[in-house]
Amino acid sequence: MSLPEDITTFSKKDNMKTTNQNLNQQNLRDSQTLTKPKILAFAGSTRTDSLNKKLVKIAVNGAMDADVEVTFIDLRDFPMPLYDGDLEQQEGLPANTRKLKDLMLTHQGFLISSPEYNSSISGVLKNTIDWTSRPSEGEPILACFKNKVAGIMSASPGGFGGLRGLVHVRSILENIGVLVIPDQVAMTKAHEIFNSDGTMKNKTQEEQVKNIGACVAKILIKLNSSTI
Repeated sequence: MSLPEDITTFSKKDNMKTTNQNLNQQNLRDSQTLTKPKILAFAGSTRTDSLNKKLVKIAVNGAMDADVEVTFIDLRDFPMPLYDGDLEQQEGLPANTRKLKDLMLTHQGFLISSPEYNSSISGVLKNTIDWTSRPSEGEPILACFKNKVAGIMSASPGGFGGLRGLVHVRSILENIGVLVIPDQVAMTKAHEIFNSDGTMKNKTQEEQVKNIGACVAKILIKLNSSTI
């Protein structure tokens, strides 16, 4: 680590004391920067104008306001074949699976907005979980998921807001070792709730969504501080 420009070592004790104080402050700042929690955010939809992509970005803003790092990804950029045990045995994990797993392993939390397909989880999200839950050589089982913290949400034009799908999303994630926070949001008539700039028309609803991101962030900060 390079020393700050204003630090110079002198022979006098007073100046040495000042130097040590500056070093300690710099080390503290470096430690806080290096250990800042990271959240991976995505929607369980690949549609360009997905309502769930818009929704999860609101939660991202809430997490960033709580001072964590957030990476937003589009699952369209990580296309994978349908999970096939024979394919895995013959060829190993697909390249995009390995790429996404590398990202997931460097993040401690998730923000996931999932559409409801036929009263359940979307196919693309389920397939993503199925592939990324497979272990690489020498890797612990469920390394991408175990002990991670997640906030979940959904948006739908229908009257349930995707709520029935969230039941399955929560069950799947909890079963593979993810701590899913109790709070969640399911936005009804979601085709009517967003402004053209991606913000929400109803500010109370917007705060509810942002609070999901903030809650995950605050839990991760507390967990992180206990391990420093």
